[in-house]
Amino acid sequence: MNVTALIVAAGSGSRMGGETPKQYRMLAGKAVLAHAVDALSAHPRIDAVRVVIGAGQEAEARAALGTRAVGDPIIGGATRSQSVARGLAAVATRHVLVHDAARPFCPPAVIDRLIAALDDHAAAVPVLAVPDTVARSDGVFLTLPESRDGLVRVQTPQAFLTADLVDILGRHSSADGAPTDEASVLRAAGLPVATVEGDPLLDKLTVPADWARAQAMLEARMISRTGLGFDVHGFKGPGPVMLGGIEIAHDKGLAGHSDADVLLHAITDALLGAAALGDIGEHFPPSDERWKGASSDRFLAHAADLVRGAGGIIDHVDATVICEAPKVGPHRAAMRARIAAILALADGQVSVKATTTEKLGFTGRREGIACQAIATIRTPAP
Repeated sequence: MNVTALIVAAGSGSRMGGETPKQYRMLAGKAVLAHAVDALSAHPRIDAVRVVIGAGQEAEARAALGTRAVGDPIIGGATRSQSVARGLAAVATRHVLVHDAARPFCPPAVIDRLIAALDDHAAAVPVLAVPDTVARSDGVFLTLPESRDGLVRVQTPQAFLTADLVDILGRHSSADGAPTDEASVLRAAGLPVATVEGDPLLDKLTVPADWARAQAMLEARMISRTGLGFDVHGFKGPGPVMLGGIEIAHDKGLAGHSDADVLLHAITDALLGAAALGDIGEHFPPSDERWKGASSDRFLAHAADLVRGAGGIIDHVDATVICEAPKVGPHRAAMRARIAAILALADGQVSVKATTTEKLGFTGRREGIACQAIATIRTPAP
C-alpha cells in the first residue's frame, strides 16, 4: 500500500491569538508544524509527506521545516477544500492521509489502524467518544441535555483512496457550507466513512489553554541531562578582562583566539555536553580566522540555540570562577544578568560563584583564570 501524508497548514490560527499562526509557533524547541511532519514521516508505512501552506507563509514554512524531506510547500487556496485539492494534485500514491498541522502529535498506532481500515473501506477517520453531558446553549442558558449516544469527536489524520477524494472534492467542495474536514464532504456526498479508535494526543491546538496542555505533556515526557564544562586562559597583555560577558578592569588581559571569556566558554561547553553536541572547539575552532577576537556571547547563544533546536529546555547553569584576581564578587550580579540574557533565562536560573586555590598552582600564582561549569537541561526522551 502506497501512502502519502498531506499536512494542511494554511490557516491563520486566529483563535490562538498572537501574530504568528499557531502551526509556526515554537513548542518545546520546534515549530508545531515540524512536530506534525516528524510524527508522520517517522512511520514506516508512509512513503511521502507533503505540506500545504497559506499564501505569504513561505518564509515561516522554510524556517519551521528546515531540511525535512517534504518537497516544496504547496500554496493553498481560500478555503480548506481548495487547499486540500491543491495538495492532492501533488499526491502520486493510491492512498492519502490528510492531517491538520495544529495536531502536532500523531501516535503510530492510530496510523496503523487507519491504513488497515483502507483494506476494506474507501475512507476512515479516527474518533473518540464524547464522555461529557451534551446540551445546547443560547449564549446564556442551557437547554435540556441531549443524548450523547453515538456521538464522537472526529480527529485527523483522515485516510482516503486518493482518486475518490479528488473526485468528491471536485464535485462537492462546497457541500454542507464550509466543511471543516474531508470526511464531512464525503458524507455529504453520500459515501460511507469508517471509524477507528483515535487518541487524546491528537487533540487540536485551538486556544491558549490547549497550548499550555501540549507544553506540559511534552515536558512530562522529557529526561533530565547534565553537562560539564571547563576552560582556562592565561593572562597576557594589558587589560581589561572579559568575564561573564562583561568587561572588568584589570591590569592584564586574557590570551585567546576569541575574547577569551573563560566563564562563557565553560558554560558553552557544559550546554553542548548536556545535549551531546560536541564541544566549543568543534563549533568554533581556533584555527578559523572568523572567530579571531570574537565576542564569546556568540558562542553561548549558539549553544543555546542548538539545545532548543533539538527540542531541549535549559533549566539551570552554575559556574565557579577560579582565580586570585580580579575579584568576582563585585561583578557577580552583572555577570548573572548578562548570562541570563544571552540564554533567555531568568536570573534565578543562573549561578556564578568564585573561589581561589589558596595561592597554589597557576591560578594561585596569578598566571591566569580557570572556570568550571555545569548545565542542566531537559530533552525529549529517545
